[in-house]
Amino acid sequence: MLAQRMEALRAQGVHSVMATFTDLHGVPKGKLVPLDGLPDAVVTGAGFAGPSIWGTGLPRMGARGEYFGRVVPESLRPLPWLPGVAHAVCDGFAGGQPLATCSRQMLRRQLARLRELGWTFHVGIEPEFFLLRRGEDGRWVVADGEDRLGKPSYDLKAIVRNHGFLDDMRRHLTALGFELQQMDHEDATGQYEINYRFDEALAAADRYQLFKLTAHAVAQQHGSTFSCMPKPLAGAPGSGLHFHLSLTDADGKPVMADAGGPMGLSATGLRFAAGLLEHGDALAALCAPTVNSYKRLAVSESASGTTWSPVWKAAGDNNRTCLVRTVAGRIEWRLPDPSCNVYAALAATLAAGLDGIDRELPAPEAIDADLYQRHAAGETLPPRLPRDLHEALAALRSDAILRDDLGEAFCEQFLALKRAEWDAYAQQVSDWELARYADGF
Repeated sequence: MLAQRMEALRAQGVHSVMATFTDLHGVPKGKLVPLDGLPDAVVTGAGFAGPSIWGTGLPRMGARGEYFGRVVPESLRPLPWLPGVAHAVCDGFAGGQPLATCSRQMLRRQLARLRELGWTFHVGIEPEFFLLRRGEDGRWVVADGEDRLGKPSYDLKAIVRNHGFLDDMRRHLTALGFELQQMDHEDATGQYEINYRFDEALAAADRYQLFKLTAHAVAQQHGSTFSCMPKPLAGAPGSGLHFHLSLTDADGKPVMADAGGPMGLSATGLRFAAGLLEHGDALAALCAPTVNSYKRLAVSESASGTTWSPVWKAAGDNNRTCLVRTVAGRIEWRLPDPSCNVYAALAATLAAGLDGIDRELPAPEAIDADLYQRHAAGETLPPRLPRDLHEALAALRSDAILRDDLGEAFCEQFLALKRAEWDAYAQQVSDWELARYADGF
């Protein structure tokens, strides 16, 4: 089968394979492997120096000093934006064993729990992103200088101005097998969203990483930068990476949906939602893993007059002010942002939901009010998410159930790197501080 696949690739002009893996920060990495070297890359793996990759925890010597990315053959597909090169997804191995700190392997382990139940986890991922460039003073600005509307959602003039980028994305994603659903201008200047069909969880995560690779390449070709920064513009909405979640049984029937149930969910679906809220603080560390993430997860004013930030740990039927929004019998998990490691975020999300099912956690109250209006009126609100990365990391450290499910090896690496990120941020002196304090006392 592999030999036939290689011949088909060679007939399409492919001479090299881009063997890719994802580091702890969620960034695609890899190397080019000659097509003739593919069999070894599948069986043994493409070799990398383990300590050169963020979050592997591998030593500088010995058999486990090498990170091997084993190519998943079914992921092979030619890259339309890089002639002669095919893309491939890799699983991380070291010492001949699956690497515990590989986020893709971590998601595999969680999905294995579902297979024992005969269930399949389906995920629809909604990528929001900004198109940026550096201004003459070196600061990041919106790439489209004409994108200045106060309420820019669905701005067709911006769509026309940036049609070159969007149409190249359409062409390339379609060639890569994406089933596109829509493209639109989002609620901040320079912000867009591209939606495509859901998939099984592991395939959905792989597809999102391929989406990012494609978007980076196409944006560069058009003189801009594809940005996964959650909130690059103060006073404007940030970018989310919402997960639409559903489960089916061995017969393909929905497990979490019940049209007659509260919020359209079955008892199982309600328990899954309860697990998400129960572990929400710890999940914030993995789903919103940067200092900047908490500029998005804030009760703040928006230049457009609208904010969708899921600040409060609550659930509601088609309620976008809640962390868990139910719609059409599925759960929209609104916490993740595009700076996350999508494999780790999905693995943690699934682990939390399964814990809610296993422990039969009580169904969350259905919130049928606008929580932002409640906040403005000074009314009682549900508990809110962590206010910063430091608080979220503390929650993950103290969540023994989630850490045990995900594995201590990954969690220790993640916490160590993210604590260092927080410490580096805490030592910076910002322009805001200088303006406020330099001559204020």
